[in-house]
Amino acid sequence: MPEPKHRPRKQFARPRILVGRFFHESHSFSPQITSSDRFEIRQGEGLIAHARLSGTTLGGIVNRTEELGYEAVPTVSAVAPPGGLVDHDFYVQIRDRLIALARQEKYDAIALELHGAMATAELPDAEGDLLTRLREAVGSHVPIGIGLDLHAHVTHSMLRSVDICIACKENPHSDVVSCGERVVDCVAAVLDGELEPVLTMAKVPMILPGAAETGAGPLAELHARARALAKGHPQIRDISLFNVYPHADDADIGQAVVVLTDGPSRLAHAVATELAQLFWSWRKHFRDDLLTIDGALDLVARDASRRPYILADMGDRVLAGAPGDSIAIIERALARGDRLRGAIPLTDPESVETATTARPGAHVTLDIGGRMTPGFAPLTVSGFVADVGDGRFVITGPFGAGEESSLGRTAVLVVDDRLSILLTSKPGLTHDPAAFVSQGIDVAAQDFVVVKSGYHFKLNFAKIGTPLSVATPGIGYYTPRLLQRKKARFWPEHEISEPQIRSVVYGKSVRVATALSDH
Repeated sequence: MPEPKHRPRKQFARPRILVGRFFHESHSFSPQITSSDRFEIRQGEGLIAHARLSGTTLGGIVNRTEELGYEAVPTVSAVAPPGGLVDHDFYVQIRDRLIALARQEKYDAIALELHGAMATAELPDAEGDLLTRLREAVGSHVPIGIGLDLHAHVTHSMLRSVDICIACKENPHSDVVSCGERVVDCVAAVLDGELEPVLTMAKVPMILPGAAETGAGPLAELHARARALAKGHPQIRDISLFNVYPHADDADIGQAVVVLTDGPSRLAHAVATELAQLFWSWRKHFRDDLLTIDGALDLVARDASRRPYILADMGDRVLAGAPGDSIAIIERALARGDRLRGAIPLTDPESVETATTARPGAHVTLDIGGRMTPGFAPLTVSGFVADVGDGRFVITGPFGAGEESSLGRTAVLVVDDRLSILLTSKPGLTHDPAAFVSQGIDVAAQDFVVVKSGYHFKLNFAKIGTPLSVATPGIGYYTPRLLQRKKARFWPEHEISEPQIRSVVYGKSVRVATALSDH
């Protein structure tokens, strides 16, 4: 019988995998810092119990670990909605807590869910910092696997510190659970001596200005090509295509292709560079065909059979890091004579406080929204306070099913007897019907519902309404030269000459050689 490629690291009768999550997509240009109160935090057995029922990558990690008969050893889970840069001190606190647990626990491997586009005011590449320090803490031989969002900003610091790096493959993210499962399967293969993981990455200096869904258009073709390249080559364990988060301001921003192979492979270089080149060659095909606000409302009025319509406020997407304070759709809806009924979320803690003080049933005149995003302004409206609440709810899913979320204190203001304005104290996740239902809004009774999401709402509202993507102002949708970048350079923000695409290889042998050369 042939010897395994390397010695398995089974220290214990029942293998143990250290698990955790630190998840945030950080908008470098948001005026708000993402503070500790925006994060849902779990530790210990509470983390494991929650993850078992969670429609997340961490859920996939924990459940697959236990399905294989391994023990999931908890560290910490900290997750917040996309938003401004993470408070640096809070980041350090969670990072150091996770690393301290990695130092004191006994385990065979590590599996984490990260976003891949987290940043603080001091660290544009927070995951790179976290993983570098984690690798230094545990040594070069402990397998580390990470499951990432496909909108990650993948960096050298991240890949040189891990053994397994896998992204979800679909947008909307219907496969986040299976992403976690694949991470654990690969980590288990390493522990069993059946996989010598090597990562090969190629990057191209561009972002996708549109056409970001994977079910159609150029991304569907790229993913099909990736599957075809992997088919028939068992040495390839995974190909992840990263559509980089466009609102990060860091050097080396770009579309990335990461190929995971069993051992070094020239094939991985060929695959990574071909797919990266296709991103560049097809770059001008990544365009959206969005409706104007009036065009969307015209459609709502014209075709009642498809109501309620679910309108994606693309420019003010909280799920892309925007504050969620745009009054653009409210203003246009009020200007119409057809009296459409709608539900619209709006981040405005000042108006929530006024409405809460006035109490349900009170008639109030408020200047709502427009206080956070540069260039926005409040809108004066009158209406009655229909409800106030604590803003807490549980996502029904499928995306993020079982996750607890918070809008902060809320108030529902009914304007013109037809528009239910869901005033929130925090930029919240409204891609799920529970965000509205939990605050007393009947979604089915509306002609339209506005969500601060561009893609994931299509999964969670699939059985409820008809999706429409709407061109709106704000910092949540890429607009050339809208934001002043200091570090990032990419097409189409900048003139980029034909790039020379190279691949870089990462793996245990490379890591050990680097460590030796540092001494």
